[in-house]
Amino acid sequence: MKVAVLAGGRSSEHDVSLASAQAVSEGLRAGGHEVLWVEIDRDGHWSSQGARLSLTPGEGLLGADVVFPVLHGPFGEDGVTQGLLETLDVPYVGAGVTASAVCMDKVLFKNLMANAAVPQVPYAGVPDERWRRAPAQVLAELEALGLPVFVKPAHLGSSVGIVKVSQPDAIGSALDQALAHDELAIVEAMANGLEVECGVLGRSDAERIADAAPAFASEPGEILLPSGSEWYDYQAKYTEGGMELLVPARISPTARERVRQLAVDTFVHVGCEGLARVDFFVDGEQVLVNELNTMPGFTPTSVYAKLLGASGVSYPGLVERLCRLGLERHEARRAYRY
Repeated sequence: MKVAVLAGGRSSEHDVSLASAQAVSEGLRAGGHEVLWVEIDRDGHWSSQGARLSLTPGEGLLGADVVFPVLHGPFGEDGVTQGLLETLDVPYVGAGVTASAVCMDKVLFKNLMANAAVPQVPYAGVPDERWRRAPAQVLAELEALGLPVFVKPAHLGSSVGIVKVSQPDAIGSALDQALAHDELAIVEAMANGLEVECGVLGRSDAERIADAAPAFASEPGEILLPSGSEWYDYQAKYTEGGMELLVPARISPTARERVRQLAVDTFVHVGCEGLARVDFFVDGEQVLVNELNTMPGFTPTSVYAKLLGASGVSYPGLVERLCRLGLERHEARRAYRY
């Protein structure tokens, strides 16, 4: 296959995307595929081989068979780029426009999970406009969550802008910090138990004939933080030695199966395709969904690749399979008249 790999992007996760996309490119080349590197700078300009790209609706992207958008955060993982790729009429890897947008908005995602009766931690969304207009009322409402809480920008990943708050008088400044990144913040009650993550990989049409399950869930892995780390922050995620992934997670067989089933259920509820990483809190037999990431970190040492590797899927095999799933989806949708 000829695969256009999209890297970089306008979000604060630009550098993480570059590292992920480089690894995806190496994995594709190891599988015998041709890679077309497309880099998006921090201002949103697209270029390939040093030349700016001009894109025309309906004419694809550089003659690629499929596009692998290895983009994290806003303007790449939130449906914006997926919509552009749909306009270009080119197959692409991963979630479509709707699922990408839903999962990038932590408040909307949790609202949908609540509607589907998926177990999760208590939370509240705080729009920037409301915080400026009625701060006292917002703080009074947040008291129901107790302490400590985590305050986050609603549309960012990689733990950017997150603050753990243990004192009531610190919530305001934490909201100010989160809302400096985003127009919407989310405040979540602290969950007890282990942080557990599970990779989900879509099944092809042929596989679903033999097994009706819409996706495969990996062996769950447990996030182990170094001594002194209170939570899974940016440094823990992207600094060498900042965390350790333990596979399999130290949870009961019942909790393990609950994690795997909820991972697939969550994937289906939001209409995901191709891949996802679903994050959980597990306390004994209680399993709570935290969030779903439609394009997780993608280096061979990233959690998603490690989880799939521990479940029997090699890195080159993983990236090739995702491209073929994107091709299959594109072909299937062309059969509809809309």
